[in-house]
Amino acid sequence: MLLTTPKFGEPLPITASPETLAFLAARRSASAMSLRTPGPSADELQIMLSIAARVPDHGKLAPWRFVVLEGQHKDSFVAGLEAIVARGADNSLIAKLGKLRIPPLAIAVISRHIPGKIPEWEQRLSAGAVCTLLITAAQAMGYGANWITDWYAYDADARALLGTTGEEQIAGFIYVGTPVDTPLERLRPDMEAIVETWVPVSTS
Repeated sequence: MLLTTPKFGEPLPITASPETLAFLAARRSASAMSLRTPGPSADELQIMLSIAARVPDHGKLAPWRFVVLEGQHKDSFVAGLEAIVARGADNSLIAKLGKLRIPPLAIAVISRHIPGKIPEWEQRLSAGAVCTLLITAAQAMGYGANWITDWYAYDADARALLGTTGEEQIAGFIYVGTPVDTPLERLRPDMEAIVETWVPVSTS
């Protein structure tokens, strides 16, 4: 798959895309446990990451990075997490590793705060936007995808195993593969309950 990306300073006219709206209106995460091979090729993976890196980023800081987990290296990471669980008392955490073990590809999105003028909150939000674009790009390629943060996104030993440092946080693990089951539509929010139009409060 080839993708032409714009060069720095190149004009990018805003154009309507009904096809994109139709795609987004039907966007649905696939169960991580349903994701099997084949996963994205190396070229497709690079396209996914390049698209995800186009998120809004106040200050052009790129306050996030990617850690790709696949093949034997992903198996080794899972084994390391199993060892972490074995040192504790909650064996139920092992079962939750199936979401990481089964899909052929996992991408950890690492959020980092870069000190300066840009508020930390905005930088963390940008990392969340990266996760959204990753699953959207994967699904646009025809793959199933799911964004998950489980115990191993918050456990200090698990984060160290992944290689996070300092104040880095894991915004999410993005799982990608070919779903063996067709995702079904789920309940969506009642828009009337979550949308309001602001009006000035009368002081009279």
